[in-house]
Amino acid sequence: MKKLCICLVLWAGLLYAGPAENRWRIGSDGSISWTVKAGEAHADHIEMSGLKVSTVLRYGVKEDGSFSLNRSIVWPSLRTVPNDTHASLTRRFAFDPLRQVGLNGLSLMEEKVREVVLDGTLRVHSLVGNGRDSLELTRVVFPSADKASVCEIYRFGNTGGSDVQLEIASGEIVTETDPSQGVDGSYRLVTRIDGPGARRLRPGETAECFVTYSGYKSGESVGSPDVNGELQARRALVREWRENLVLETPDTVINTMFDFAKIRGAESIYDTKGGLMHGPGGEAYYAAIWANDQAEYINPFFPFLGYDTGNRSALNSFGMFAAYMNDRYEKLPSSIIAEGTDFWGGAGDRGDAAMIAYGASRYALARGSREEAEQIWPLIEWCLEYSRRQLNEAGVVASDADELENRFPAGPANLCTSSLYYDALNSAVFLGAELGKPAAQLTAYRKEARRLRENMENYFGAEVEGFHTYRYYEGNDILRSWICIPLTVGIYDRRQGTIDALFSPRLWTENGLLTQAGSSTFWDRSTLYALRGVFACGETEKGVEYLEKYSAARLLGEHVPYAIEAWPEGNQRHLSAESGLYARIVTEGMFGIRPTGLRSFVCTPRLPRSWDRMALRRIRAFESDFDIVVERPAPGRLHISVTEGGKTVFEKHVKEGDSVSVKLP
Repeated sequence: MKKLCICLVLWAGLLYAGPAENRWRIGSDGSISWTVKAGEAHADHIEMSGLKVSTVLRYGVKEDGSFSLNRSIVWPSLRTVPNDTHASLTRRFAFDPLRQVGLNGLSLMEEKVREVVLDGTLRVHSLVGNGRDSLELTRVVFPSADKASVCEIYRFGNTGGSDVQLEIASGEIVTETDPSQGVDGSYRLVTRIDGPGARRLRPGETAECFVTYSGYKSGESVGSPDVNGELQARRALVREWRENLVLETPDTVINTMFDFAKIRGAESIYDTKGGLMHGPGGEAYYAAIWANDQAEYINPFFPFLGYDTGNRSALNSFGMFAAYMNDRYEKLPSSIIAEGTDFWGGAGDRGDAAMIAYGASRYALARGSREEAEQIWPLIEWCLEYSRRQLNEAGVVASDADELENRFPAGPANLCTSSLYYDALNSAVFLGAELGKPAAQLTAYRKEARRLRENMENYFGAEVEGFHTYRYYEGNDILRSWICIPLTVGIYDRRQGTIDALFSPRLWTENGLLTQAGSSTFWDRSTLYALRGVFACGETEKGVEYLEKYSAARLLGEHVPYAIEAWPEGNQRHLSAESGLYARIVTEGMFGIRPTGLRSFVCTPRLPRSWDRMALRRIRAFESDFDIVVERPAPGRLHISVTEGGKTVFEKHVKEGDSVSVKLP
C-alpha cells in the first residue's frame, strides 16, 4: 500500500507540474500570454466573476489551430430547488458565434489561433477564413461588472489588400426554465447576438459582433447591454485593484502573481438579497459565506486592498454570523447560505468560532474604523468565550472536525483551531485597548493566550516521522500540512523541525504540500499558509525559493493564473479566497505587517539576500494610504521607511530580522 501511495504522488506531480519551459509569458502591461505554435494543443479553465454572475471558461486550442470555448455560467441570485448551498442556477453554453458569420458568401471554416491573453479578461487573437479569404479576429470574453450577463466581443479586421463582404447575423435565443425548479418560478435565459448584418470591409477596416448570455427573474426587464461599455467597466475595476496595494520586487513573476491574486480575490463578491456576499466560486459556492473562506482567509486582507465592496462584504459577513449568537453558547453555523436565508453546519463544530474571532479581530484592526470595530466587538467576545468553553482537560480547544470537514482525520482537538484561538486572543487585546474595554477583560485574554500556548506545546508538540514538529491531533503519527499554522500566529518554538518537515519529500511536491504524507491530495490553502509562516518566522531564503517555484507554476504553467483549491477534488478550481491567502504571504509574510491598533502595526520585513529592495505601495489599511519601502544599505542591515501623503512618517535602520512599531499619524 505504501508503494502504491508513493506512485500516486509521483503520478500526480508529473500530471500537474508545469513544463520545463513555461507555456505562458508575462507582458509589459502585466498580462500573461501564450503564443500558440503550429500543431500545439492545450486546454485549461478559468473563473471570472461580477456582482451578478460568474463564469468558468473551459477553453483550448486544438491541434488544427482552432479555438474551443465552453462557458459554464452561474447566476447566484437565481435560486433553484432545493435552495441549499449549491442552488445557484448554472448552465453551460457551447454556442459558437462564428458559425453565424459569412465571408464573401462562404462560411468560416478555418481558424488558426496565434495568441491567448489573460488580463482580467480572456482575449484570443486568431486568423479566420474559408480557404479563399481570411480575416484577423480578436475575441474578448468577460463578466459584466454589475449585471447578470457574460459578454463577448468578436472584432474582425481586414488586413488584406482588397475589400471583403462580411455577414453577421443578429437575434436572440430565449430559454424559459422549468418553474417547478426555481425558488422564484421560471427564469429567463437570453443569448443575444448583435451583429452588423451585411457589411463591406475595406482594407484596414474592422467590424464588431457582440454576444451576451444573461439570466433574469420573471418580470425583470431584459435589456441589451452596451458591451463595449461593460468592457470598460470591467477594465476599470481591474485597474483599481492593480493600482492599489502595489508590490514592487525584483521578481516579476511574484509581482504579477500578486496582481492576479488581487483580481480573483476581489471579483468574487455577489450582490444578493442578503447584501454583498463574498463567495468561493468553483460552480458550487455562491451567495453564501463560510467561517474559513470568508471570515478567516479573505476578510483580513480586504482592508489592505482598500476595495470598498470587499470591505462592505466582510462587514456584512460578520453581521450575518453575529445574528446566530446565543446565550446558550451553542455553535455558530459553519456557513450561511442561500443569500443569507439559511445556514449549513453539516460537519458539526469545525472550530468555526475560532476562525471567526481570528478573522474578525484582524479585519477590525486593519480596517481602522472605530465604528466598524464597535459593531464587530460583540461577535469577537462571543466567539472567544465559546472557544474558551470548548477547552478540554489538556487546555486546548476541542472541535468535531476542522475546515477539511472529515476528509482527513482531525481528532477531538486539532492544532489549527487552537492556533486561531491563540491569535484571536492576542488581536482582541490590541483591539479592546483601542476601544477602551475593561482592563480586567484584556488581562484575562492575555493570560488565556499564555496558558494556551503552553498547553499547545504540551499537547501537540511531538516527534513525527523523525521531525521535531507537531502532531495535528492526539494519536496522529503521520505528517500533516497544517503543522505550518503555528508559524503564522507567531509561535516559533518548533520552527526548524516544522520547516524541515514541510519541505521534506514526505510533504512537498511540485504542486506544493500534500495534505497528509503518503497521500496524493493537495489543497493550496495549506501551502499558502506555510509560505506565509516560513517568511514570518525568518526563513526568508527558503520562503522565497519555494514562493518563486509555486508562483511560476500557478501563473505561467499548465493551469493559470490563480491559486487553486485542491486536487483531485474540484479539479483545481480557482476558488477565490485562496488568492487572498496568496496576497497575505506578501502583506503578513514578506512585509511582516501585524496590526496592533486602528492606526498602528508591527512590521518585520523579510528581504531576500538576492534583492536590494522591495516596496509595498498604496496600502489602504488603517483608513490610510501609505507606502512601505525596505532597502538593504549594508549586509545584515535594513532601512525601513513609511510614507503617507508624500511625507515620511517613519524611518529607521535596523538589523535584519528586527521588528519595528509604526504609528500612523
